[in-house]
Order: sequence, then C-alpha cells, then structure tokens
Amino acid sequence: MFDELNSDQPTKLMTIGYEGSDIATFIATLKSSGVRTLLDVRELPLSRKKGFSKRSLAEALDASGIEYRHIKQLGDPKPGRDAAKSGDMDAFRRIFGEHMEQELTKAALRDVIPTILEGGACLLCFERCHQDCHRSIVGEELTKLAKIELAHIGVNKKVEQRA
Repeated sequence: MFDELNSDQPTKLMTIGYEGSDIATFIATLKSSGVRTLLDVRELPLSRKKGFSKRSLAEALDASGIEYRHIKQLGDPKPGRDAAKSGDMDAFRRIFGEHMEQELTKAALRDVIPTILEGGACLLCFERCHQDCHRSIVGEELTKLAKIELAHIGVNKKVEQRA
C-alpha cells in the first residue's frame, strides 16, 4: 500500500515501554535510539508514574526535541486491559484483535504510516516487555501495510531487532 513511499530497505519502527523507568532515563533512551516522534498508543495516556501522563510527557519530549502524538484509536480498550491485568492473555488477544478490525482502527493505522516512513518513530505503551503489550500487535499490523521493520527498545537496553 505504502511501498511506493519506501526505499528498498524497510523503515525501522521502534517500540518502548516505560515500566520501571524514570522520565529522565526514558528520554535519554529515546534520544540515544534516534527517536524523533513518539507515538503514544495508550487509549488513556494517564500514569501514576511522574512524568508519563500526556501533558507532562508531551512537554518533556518537546523540551528534548522529540515530537509527541497520542493515537487513542490504537490503544487497548478497557476490556482488553482488564483481561491482560487478570492474566487472561487469550481474552486480551481476542478483544484487541476485534478492536483492530474496526474501521476507525484501520484508518488510524493508515494515518500513522507517513510519520513512520519519515523515520525515527517509536510506539509507546506501559509494559516493559513488548510481548505482553498490545503495541507489538499494532506494530505487526503496521508491517503489513508498509516496509517496516520492528525494533523493540528498552530503557537502558540496546535495540533488540525482531527475529
């Protein structure tokens, strides 16, 4: 679909979770990883962790030269979050899979592709481990729409390429 916008090489799309991090270390990790645009894919961009709610995060990122965008439609709806919190990962995947089939969600995926193809984009959610987070599902769906390669980064960790 968007291959004509892409070179022969896939564009790297990073993902990150802020669980267990502080805002200064988190932003330093983004900067050292080459992140230029942070795409917040939390449905509700609120956090009990200082610095990670929408307004304060956007301000801190702006001060560091990183653009912030909240993409609500790519967030995990409450029933999916509840299933994940209770450890019912099968229900979580089913619920989020149904969410991904909605037209508004498909439109949100298409809308974010040009930003990703500019390079330096990173999906944000809470969970440190990308395998337990809906951002991996979002990332996988994006790889079906354009030449995108996922790279999961962790705070204070090296970039881990998807196998």
